Amino acid sequence: MTDTDNQTTASKTPSHIAYHVRNRKNATSIWTPIGAAWVNKNGNGFNLQIEAVPLDGRITLLIPSEKAE
Repeated sequence: MTDTDNQTTASKTPSHIAYHVRNRKNATSIWTPIGAAWVNKNGNGFNLQIEAVPLDGRITLLIPSEKAE
C-alpha cells in the first residue's frame, strides 16, 4: 500500500468527534455527539460536518477513543 492509499484510508475516518455539551445544575454535563471533523488536505485546519447546531451550551471536539476489544 502506498502513502497515498494510507492517506485516503485515514481521511475517511474522522480525527475528532463534535459534541454538544450542556452543563446542568447539581448534575453531570450532558454530552451529545453532533458531528465529526477531519484534518483538511493541507493539514492546516479542519473540515467540520455538524448534524445539529446547539442553541445553548458549547461544542467540544475530542479525539475518538479506541474501543477495547
